[in-house]
Amino acid sequence: MITHPAYTTEPWCLREIGLDLDVLAQSESLFALSNGHIGWRGNLDEGEPHGLPGSYLNGVFEARPLPYAEAGYGYPEAGQTVIDVTNGKVIRLLVDDQPFDVRYGQLVAHERVLDFRTGMLHREVEWVSPGGQGVRVRSARLVSLVQRSVAAICYEVEPLNTAVRVVLQSELVANESLPPSGGDPRGTAALNTPLLSEAHDCTGTRALLVHRTTVSGLRLGAAMDHHLEAPPSVQVSSESFPDLGRVAITASLEPGQRLRLVKFVAYGWSAIRSQPAVVDQVAAALTTAVQTGWEGLVAEHRSYLDDFWARADVEVEGDERIQQAVRFSLFHILQASARAEGRAIAAKGLTGPGYDGHAFWDTETFVLPVLTYTAPRAAADALRWRYSILPKALKRATQLGLKGAVFPWRTIAGHECSAYWPAGSAAFHLGADIADAVVRYVHVTGDEAFERDTGVELLTQTARLWCSLGHHDSAGRFRIDGVTGPDEYSAVADNNIYTNLMAQHNLVAAAEVAQRQPDRAQVLGIDAVEIAAWRAAARSMMIPYDHDLGVHPQAEGFTSHQIWDFEATTDAQYPLLLHFPYFDLYRKQVVKQADLVLAMHLRGRAFTAAQKARNFAYYEALTVRDSSLSACTQAVMAAETGHLELAYYYLTEAALMDLDDLEHNTRDGLHVASLAGTWIALVPGLAGLREHDAGIAFAPRLPAGITRLAISICVQGSRLAVEITPTGTTYRVLNGPPLTLLHHGQRLTVSSTSPASAPNEEIANGPAPTQPRNRAPQPHREAR
Repeated sequence: MITHPAYTTEPWCLREIGLDLDVLAQSESLFALSNGHIGWRGNLDEGEPHGLPGSYLNGVFEARPLPYAEAGYGYPEAGQTVIDVTNGKVIRLLVDDQPFDVRYGQLVAHERVLDFRTGMLHREVEWVSPGGQGVRVRSARLVSLVQRSVAAICYEVEPLNTAVRVVLQSELVANESLPPSGGDPRGTAALNTPLLSEAHDCTGTRALLVHRTTVSGLRLGAAMDHHLEAPPSVQVSSESFPDLGRVAITASLEPGQRLRLVKFVAYGWSAIRSQPAVVDQVAAALTTAVQTGWEGLVAEHRSYLDDFWARADVEVEGDERIQQAVRFSLFHILQASARAEGRAIAAKGLTGPGYDGHAFWDTETFVLPVLTYTAPRAAADALRWRYSILPKALKRATQLGLKGAVFPWRTIAGHECSAYWPAGSAAFHLGADIADAVVRYVHVTGDEAFERDTGVELLTQTARLWCSLGHHDSAGRFRIDGVTGPDEYSAVADNNIYTNLMAQHNLVAAAEVAQRQPDRAQVLGIDAVEIAAWRAAARSMMIPYDHDLGVHPQAEGFTSHQIWDFEATTDAQYPLLLHFPYFDLYRKQVVKQADLVLAMHLRGRAFTAAQKARNFAYYEALTVRDSSLSACTQAVMAAETGHLELAYYYLTEAALMDLDDLEHNTRDGLHVASLAGTWIALVPGLAGLREHDAGIAFAPRLPAGITRLAISICVQGSRLAVEITPTGTTYRVLNGPPLTLLHHGQRLTVSSTSPASAPNEEIANGPAPTQPRNRAPQPHREAR
C-alpha cells in the first residue's frame, strides 16, 4: 500500500508534497495523462529516476508467439503486447554542467499537482546542485483532449540566488530500457527494442523520428518543436540519431531571469500508410499545435473539461476522500476514452503496460455504464470498436465450430490473445456483456442511428452464438454448459447464472431489435423462425436453484463443492492465484470476484428481494475480492439489501484501489474498471440508479457519514441533476426535454421549470453479512 502521507485530500486535485522514490512507479500511474489516443505516464521531466517509463499510442502493439507445453486445436497462436513508443516527455537540465537529478545534491522542495479541472500536471521543484548552485524548476504538462495527436510541456527554470549557466536537452527517445516485469500474471510481457528505425531528422528547434514494429508491422512517427523565451545569450542546436532526437538550449541566467521552453509533441501511426504519409500526418499535427500555442492549447483543453464536468460531476459531502476519489476516477475514465475513436479502452487505459495493454469484458460491464451517462459519445465509440472487430469474432466462432460471433477475451487489435482457455476464451459471457452495453446505450441516449448502423448486428451475432453454444435438454430447459462466468476461481462450469441471465437478456434484445429494424434484419438474414428460436431459448433458460440452502448456486452444482479453508489461509496468501494451483480453486467454494452478485445487480428483476438478501449473505462469506472489479458490485448489492455501512466500506475500497495501491500493482497502471466502480458504487449503489422499461429508476439511500450526494447524468438528450440527502431526493432537468423517472417505484415527471422532490424510503435489513477471515473491507480512515 501507498502509506506515506505525501498525497493531500483536496476536492479538485491530487497533490503530492515531497517525493518518495520507493513508490515512484505508483505515482507515475496516478499522474499519468492521456486522451484515449496518446498516453504519457507521470514520469519526471528529466527522465530519471523512473519507476517505469511509459509512452503509449492506443492500438500500437507488437505481436509475439504464445508458447504452449501442449498445443491444442483452437488455441491462439500469437499474443499482442502494448509497447513503449517514442518518449516525448524528456527535458533534461544541466546546471553548470551538473545534471539535475533528485537523487543528488539537495532537493529543497518538490510538489506535483494533477488538476482535474484543467487536466494538467504541474510540478514545482527547488534544487541545489552538488556544486551549490540553486534553481527553481516549474513545469506544466498536458495531453490534448481537443487536438488528438498532440501533447505539450511548458518548462521554466530560474536561478535561486546566484547566476548559473543552464543547458536544456529536449528529447525524443525510442527503445528506452525497461525494468523486468516480474512474475505477476497481471503484468506485461517484456519486449526489448521493439522499434526499428526508418528515418530521423532535425532542423532548428524541430526533430522527427519514424519507426516500425518488427512483427506487427505498424509504422509510427513522433515529432517535436519548441517555443523559447530566454535571455539574448541563448544558443540552440539540434541533432538526430536512429533512436534519439535532441534540441539543446544553452543560456546564462542572472538572478531574476528565467528560461521558458514550450515543447510541442505530435504522434501518428498506421498499419497501412506509407512513411511519407505518416511523416506528413505528424508534421500537420505539430504545425497546428505550434500555431495554436501553449496558451491556446491550455484554453481549449480547459473548455473541453468544463463541458465534461458540467454533465458528469459527482458531489459528495461528509467524506473528503471519496469526493477526491470520484473526481480522480471520472477524470481518468475520460482520459482513457475521450479520443480513443475506433480503438479499445484497455484495462489499464494508457497509464501503464499492465495486462499487456489488453481490453477485456470490464470495458462494457463497468466502464461503459459510466460513459453512457456522462460521455455518451465515448461510449458509442467504444462499441463501434467492438463492431470494427466483428469480422474477426465471426471468424473465431467458425474456428470453434460455433455460429455468430465469439469476441476475444483479451485483445488489442481484435485477435484472441488469451493462452489459458478456462479463464479466458471459455468466458463466453463477454458477448452478452457487449449486448448489454448496446442495449443500455440505446435505452439511455435514444440513439436510433447507432442502433440501426451498429447495434442490430452486434445483438444479432451475439444472440446467434447463444443458440449455437446452448441447447434444450430433455426437459425443455435451455442449458449453456462448459463456460466460465466472471468468477475466475470457478471455470468451465454448467449453467453459470450470470452467463445464462445475460444471454437471456441478449436473446430478447436481439428479437426486439430485429422487429424494430426490419430492413436491417432482412440484410442480416434474420427470419421469423430465428426470432422464435431466440425467444424460446430465452423463455426456457435454465436458472439453477439450491432449495436445501435457499440460494442460487453460482453455477450448477457450485453449492455442493467443498468450502475453501479460509481459516487456514493467511493474509499473505492473497491473492490466491499467486499461491495456490487453479485446479484446487476450481473445485472449492471460493469466489475471486462478484459473479452471482453481479447477476443480481445487472439482471435484478430475475430475483426477488428475499432471494437477493439470502444470496448476498451467502456469497459474502465466500468472496475474497482478489479482483479489483468486485468491491463496487458488492457495494451496489449491499446498498440494495439495506446494509448501508457495508456498502460504504466497499465504496471506499473501490475508490481507493489505486490511490492506496490496494492490489499492489498500481505501478503497472491504473485499474480503469475499478475507477469506474467508484461511480458505480455511488450512483447505481447509493443512488440506486437502474434502467427499466420506461426509462430510469432511483432508490436513494445514504449511509451515515455521507450527508449529501449530488450527481449529474445525461438521459435522452437531457441533463438531469439528482440531489440526495439522508431524508429525501430532488430531481432537476438542467437542460433538455422533460423526463419521467421512478423514485422508489413512484413515477415522477421532471422538467427544467418543474423539479420534483420525494422522501427516501428505508429498507429493513437482516443480520450483517460476514466475510472470509482477513477479507472484510477495511474501516474508514481519516482524510489527510
